[in-house]
Amino acid sequence: MNILILNGSPRKNGKVSQLLHTAEKSLLEKGNSVTFVDVSSIKFKPCIGCMACRSKGSCILPQDDAHKIAEEIKNCGGIIVGSPVYWGNMNGYLKCLFDRLVGVMMGESKHGIPIPLHKGKKAVIITSCTTPFPFNILAGQTTKAEKAIKEILGYSGFKVHAKIRLAGTKGMKEVPKSALKKACKCAKIL
Repeated sequence: MNILILNGSPRKNGKVSQLLHTAEKSLLEKGNSVTFVDVSSIKFKPCIGCMACRSKGSCILPQDDAHKIAEEIKNCGGIIVGSPVYWGNMNGYLKCLFDRLVGVMMGESKHGIPIPLHKGKKAVIITSCTTPFPFNILAGQTTKAEKAIKEILGYSGFKVHAKIRLAGTKGMKEVPKSALKKACKCAKIL
């Protein structure tokens, strides 16, 4: 199966990146093909809100890396989205990319009702934040970030089968083995 991994973290060896690479390794060991994308490293212009993608099914801006990711999404059987929590939401790089991908993620009826284009595809969401447990949940840090990502994936037809929340990362030297073990299970989930 083709699996797309979107890494919203700008830290190449940050906690989210480590969890995503652990999932990638497990997926590859199970014989999947994996495309790993560091979103902060790709080049694309932000959405201009022209809404042309709604009728055309793809973005009309000049070809850039967002178009390449759109093709990966069309061809993937599952997706893993990872993001550090910024102000109770996903990372800005990731949000900007998702804004550009609307036309390939969902269609729209003549009345403006979303039409999912990826029904039956599975998804996993991975988040991390410095806020310690249980305050990451009570203050809505990881839960709001997850909700935002899940909303995008859900309207697109992806079904979220697992979420990994890594809280209290401030000063954390290593990713806990329990979180790494959960990341390995992504190969079984997808």
